[in-house]
Amino acid sequence: MEHEISKPYLSVIICTYNRDKYIYNLLKSIAENTLSKAKYEIVLVNNNSVDSTEMECNRFCADYDDVVFRYFIETNQGLSYARNRGIQEAKGKVVVYVDDDATINKEYLQTYYDFFEKDNKVEAAGGPILPVYETVEPKWMSHYTRQLITGKLYMGNVVKEFTKGAFPGGGNAAYRKSVFDKVGLFNVDLGRKGTSLIGAEEKDLFDKMTAQGIKFFYLPKAILYHIIPASKLTEEHFDRLTYSIEKSEKIRTLSISKKKYYSRLFSEAVKWVATLVLWFKFFVTVNIQKGNKLILFRYNVTKGLLGR
Repeated sequence: MEHEISKPYLSVIICTYNRDKYIYNLLKSIAENTLSKAKYEIVLVNNNSVDSTEMECNRFCADYDDVVFRYFIETNQGLSYARNRGIQEAKGKVVVYVDDDATINKEYLQTYYDFFEKDNKVEAAGGPILPVYETVEPKWMSHYTRQLITGKLYMGNVVKEFTKGAFPGGGNAAYRKSVFDKVGLFNVDLGRKGTSLIGAEEKDLFDKMTAQGIKFFYLPKAILYHIIPASKLTEEHFDRLTYSIEKSEKIRTLSISKKKYYSRLFSEAVKWVATLVLWFKFFVTVNIQKGNKLILFRYNVTKGLLGR
């Protein structure tokens, strides 16, 4: 299943767990990119999938035997373990993480290659993440919950630096490999493990990068299309996800200091005020479903942050 390449510039890392439904089309979208295949490799890290992921990878290798494809199994369960394994196995100067339930546009790899190649001081970047629903977007979805549920990220069509507090989505992000020598690898206490929805490993990494003065940039032409199945639009998933977000934040901030955690508690109180203002706005514009969903989101987030 493995083809060798001497010195690829990009290592496209895919960390996957039981996503055989999507993995072939993702690999196909990478193989059909405009960038020369001599300039990149695909590093797929299978994190103990029990579905047909390996079979789908073999099918891809048979159909696209000119693509450098390297396949690994990471037995330590957890997305952060898989991401770190990808870094260790990557041969490229730049690693590009792509979600396993997505596809990319044809200019995706060329965009990252050009950006990093033209300036060796550039250390990290990310692009738009656009949701693609398998069903339809529910009526309760708003601007504020869409990013949460789908990971949507869109900042216009101009290359720019991410503003303070903002950072690329983890499923569409690129780093010069040397970054990890400066800030360390992904925190294995954070990130999803199996069906757990604990996260914050990307935020943890970008916070460490910011502390060292490392900048990251938005590249509008590196587009990831994130597939959203009906299962991610259920009440159960919404409750689990919103609770897990701040449970992750509690773990992350307490690992830094109690002061950091208390600061996060204070900011949560401020966000409650903003949420109630938004609820009233939705109420007077007869969008009560969207307003109520925001209240539920804030409630679950606070519960997770308090560890209840």
